[in-house]
Amino acid sequence: MVQDARAERRRGRGATRKDDVIQIRTSAHTKAILNRAATLRGQKLSEFMLDSARRRAEETILDQRSFFLDPAAHQEFLAVLDTPTRPTKELRMLMRRKPSWQT
Repeated sequence: MVQDARAERRRGRGATRKDDVIQIRTSAHTKAILNRAATLRGQKLSEFMLDSARRRAEETILDQRSFFLDPAAHQEFLAVLDTPTRPTKELRMLMRRKPSWQT
């Protein structure tokens, strides 16, 4: 994700039009921390905040695709994956059928 942001910056900031605005109110203390972090990264405050927020948003979305199981359920899940069911006659016929977009 960090590499994506760096590559985007290398391509040029004018490559995509930025016409949406996000406004945030914060305390002076929080702004100072954000400014310090942005400076350490060599970024403007808005760049740092947008990169950080986007990275966190992507992590949040990806987290929704994960699930957790207790040890017993995990072992049962692995067993099911390790012993798939044999395809039925109907499934084999379906897989041999010519796709509708090729007719």
